Amino acid sequence: MTLDKNARVRDLYATPLGRDIVDKLLLQSGAPRSAIKAAGRLRLSRLEALTEKLTGPGLVDALLALVDQHNDDVPGTEPKDAWWRDAVFYQIYPRSFQDSDGDGVGDLRGIISRLDYLAELGVDCLWLSPIFASPNQDMGYDISDYRDIMTEMGTLADADELIAGCHERGMRIILDLVVNHTSAQHEWFQKAIADPDGPYGDYYFLRPPRDDVHKSADTASSAAEVARPEHIRRLVHGTPGEPPNNWTSFFSGPAWRWIPEAERWALHLFADHQMDLNWANPAVRGEVADVVRWWLDRGVDGFRLDVINYISKAEGLPDGNPFVGQLMEFTGVEHYFYGPHLDEYLRQLRRDGFTRPDGSVAVMVGETPGIGIEGARLLSNAGRGELDLVFNFDVLDMPGQIRWDAYAYDLNYLKRFWLGWQERLRPGDGIALFLDNHDNPRMLSKVADGAELDPTTRTAIAKLLATLQLTMRGTPFLFQGQELAAVNQDFAGITDLRDVESLNRYRKLLDDGTTPEDAWAEILAGSRDHARVPMRWDAEGGFGGEGGLGSKGGFRGEGSFGREGGFDSEGGFGSEPWLPGKDDAPGFTATEQQADRNSVWHWYRSLIALRRAHPALARGDFRAIHPDRRDYLGYVREHAGEAWLIEANLSGKPRRRPRHGLKTDTVLGPTPGPKMRPWESTVGRIIR
Repeated sequence: MTLDKNARVRDLYATPLGRDIVDKLLLQSGAPRSAIKAAGRLRLSRLEALTEKLTGPGLVDALLALVDQHNDDVPGTEPKDAWWRDAVFYQIYPRSFQDSDGDGVGDLRGIISRLDYLAELGVDCLWLSPIFASPNQDMGYDISDYRDIMTEMGTLADADELIAGCHERGMRIILDLVVNHTSAQHEWFQKAIADPDGPYGDYYFLRPPRDDVHKSADTASSAAEVARPEHIRRLVHGTPGEPPNNWTSFFSGPAWRWIPEAERWALHLFADHQMDLNWANPAVRGEVADVVRWWLDRGVDGFRLDVINYISKAEGLPDGNPFVGQLMEFTGVEHYFYGPHLDEYLRQLRRDGFTRPDGSVAVMVGETPGIGIEGARLLSNAGRGELDLVFNFDVLDMPGQIRWDAYAYDLNYLKRFWLGWQERLRPGDGIALFLDNHDNPRMLSKVADGAELDPTTRTAIAKLLATLQLTMRGTPFLFQGQELAAVNQDFAGITDLRDVESLNRYRKLLDDGTTPEDAWAEILAGSRDHARVPMRWDAEGGFGGEGGLGSKGGFRGEGSFGREGGFDSEGGFGSEPWLPGKDDAPGFTATEQQADRNSVWHWYRSLIALRRAHPALARGDFRAIHPDRRDYLGYVREHAGEAWLIEANLSGKPRRRPRHGLKTDTVLGPTPGPKMRPWESTVGRIIR
């Protein structure tokens, strides 16, 4: 059904993207959900009249156009028996996982040396953040060659050995593929700017300046009309004019960079050296499919696709609504977060790239920022032939908060969010369950809000988060260090950081008049570098090869790594780590955790083993227990006659356990009593 302005708010909310957009507006503004019911009978024309002074003109029209493009029903498809539905994924940030050669940067041979550690933990599939050739201006998310390995990571032979090593241990491996954009150093972009009107010029968004009088490249009837004398005079005198639209970058500033040699503006939704690919060009789609097939032939089992929902931009690249831009912090996002041809492009990529000659399909995991629950179901449902799994980022921050805010995360929000997912999730949908990744601060620290300085509290919260993530319905994605109860870092100042997003944001805050103290407080709250510091393999704080301890450098590496392996903050045998960590709390390194049977590491290992041995914990039906009880989360997972009860105290205070009449044989956690300890979590088999 196509909506118009005579439709009511409740009609809008009944559509997949309409519901997601309204939910997102409520989340960002912190408005109560009761607002939906209160405004449900209001016609959109009346809503526009009431809010136009605040939002500006055109918002309702843009909203209706977006909703009508994707007003599809999600089919009730039963999922195929795919391996990834039962799997536990483990994300590795390669430059911070294991250094094998002492240059201060983790590498592929370092990962190879730790495969037995990962197999012992029990994970099913590794996901590697980008290892492709890159100038590393955004730590590998700016790729200059999709068919080569960045120098500090190793070689293609190392990649082949890593892939084989995973398979030999019964694990799979997926790589991080960034195809919304490339590095400005990529051969395609270099050819594009050398000849903007040639075949590679259309691989990117290369546009002349905006002109209020004359037409832009998007609407020009001929090349001669674009190259009006006014344009040429501006270019000759070094004044390129205004960018083609008002979109802003996720890494601060405008989303356009002037390219003098091409006499064009180039679109970059991220850093100004990460140039957006034009997926409307069939040649671009063909290139990406070729890259996927090339790596599948080398044995990888699939890809995580970076910001994959941004690949389809609205035709004509129209200006973004200023109100949406202010609310979401990114002007123009409504024109590409679920673009008009996204479904089409994903289906083609699945067919032409991810489908092997034997008909099997490699796993497609989508990073989909801005996509809500219903949009995620559209993208991941097995009957629609697009992605297999999607990441929904609304779980990471509470209503009215963003990543850069310093606040205590209330696990009751996590409870409401995940219970809402469970209520709407259908068998054919694919959802990735995650709490940590390379782009966000550590969830443990957000929940503890400083209390993680107490090792007992740190351990209890880490175990609780693990329990929920590994027993909830969905596919868990762990991030390196979660199994060691990794926390945020006590960075001293901006010079401690390497993250381009944090550095750009800090400069912009200062430029906007924010005091250095307030600017640093914001950066410290949200920097991606909290998650990117080196793994703590040993009590000295380093990470290196296998073997004995080295002074301040961690495992030094005997055998094939010798004295060249390992990070060394003092110089020593190895170079200083590319990003030094600040956490030196005793008891939270891999060697200490593995030696302690009551550690977080062993808790993770036990949960993963339980999940593998008992299908109810991976595939079982889900039923919440006392869902309205604050600070308590309880649920039953049931499958094939077997049932499990999971309970958690979501607070740092003792809580009375609600009555539920279920008798259990506790497998993990303390024996249930009338009171639950602070942050207590338990897993028990229900006795019939």
